[in-house]
This record gives sequence, structure tokens and C-alpha cells, in this order.
Amino acid sequence: MQSFKMIRSIALCSVTALLLHLPSSHGFTVLPSVGRTPTQVSMPGVATTTTSLKMSDFGSDFASAMPEKPTLTVDERIAQAADETIATLSSALGEGVEEPPELGKLRDARKNGAPTNELALLVYELMIERGMLYDEEPETGTLTPTNFNIKEGLDIPEVKAEFGHLYKYGMAMMKTGLLTADQVKETVLERLIKRTGLEPEEFDKWLGY
Repeated sequence: MQSFKMIRSIALCSVTALLLHLPSSHGFTVLPSVGRTPTQVSMPGVATTTTSLKMSDFGSDFASAMPEKPTLTVDERIAQAADETIATLSSALGEGVEEPPELGKLRDARKNGAPTNELALLVYELMIERGMLYDEEPETGTLTPTNFNIKEGLDIPEVKAEFGHLYKYGMAMMKTGLLTADQVKETVLERLIKRTGLEPEEFDKWLGY
């Protein structure tokens, strides 16, 4: 059996931060939403230690002297997520590997000052295509075209988990107002459900809704 190595994009942390504490629902027709815990990233080469040293030990003025972290608007966060997605995917593609058309569309959209809703949709579409079209080399993160047959692998738990993740992500973006219901429905139908060969009702049942 072919190995299954569909991947999840981690370049969308800025978007993920907007999708917390969302109520859940059920089924494709109802367009459920979901909350995801942001990915925890540790700095390479920095050891984690336990200490009893407190901020107050440095003096009462230390904390107040620290500059406040800038608060980004939703538009700024989506623009940042788009830029990170472009940079991450562009650098991850293996030598000679053709980039997906969605990457060029997102790049052009940023250059042309596209509105937030358009950027959010393009980021979501690119997130799906990255997971569907490429395998990731675990050691290097290099992306190469996958030969995995999705329709023949629906019984593999990792396949169902990946589709569920991408499906729920779109629902969460809709819940926050980043995407409309029609945008999510069309994207899920064309880029997820069609790849499985299932009808929408069968897709719901497959994912457990």
C-alpha cells in the first residue's frame, strides 16, 4: 500500500488565532464551526528550564518598562498570514516542482492590494491544495507531488482526519466572518468532496456528522 503523507499547513497561525472558542454544530448542510488550538512552536537550540525567578525579582518598574506588543487588526493578520503562506510554500517546493496555480493567484492578490475576504479565500484554497497535491519530506520539509489515490484511501484514518481538519477550518473561517457560507460551500464541494468521489450526504456520514 502506498504510504500516506498528506500534510497540514502551519503557515496559517495568524488565522488560527482568530478561530478560538467557537461553538460546534453538525453536518455539511448546516456548515458547522470548530475551534483549534494554535500550534505551539519552540525556539530551536534553546533549552527549557524550570526556575522560581519571578518578574517582580527584577524590580517593580521592569514589567511596566516592557513595550506592549502591537495589536494587529483582522485585515493585518490575514495579510500577514497570506505573506507567510506564500513564503513558506514557495521555499518548501522541491527543485523543479511546479507551484500550484493558487500560489500565483495569492501572490498576485497581495501585490494588487486585494481585500481581506479575497485573501482569506485564497489562503484557504491554497491550504487545501497543499494538503491534497504534495507529500512532505519529514526531515527537510520539502514538498514533492504525491501519487496517493484519495478515492482508494478513504478507509485510512489519516485521510479522514486530514479532510476533517480542512473542512472544519473552512467552517471556522466562515464563523468568524472571514468567508461567506457560499464561498465555503463551493470550496468544500469543489476541492474536498469531489476528490473523494462521495455525494455531500455521504461525505458528511464519512466524517461522522
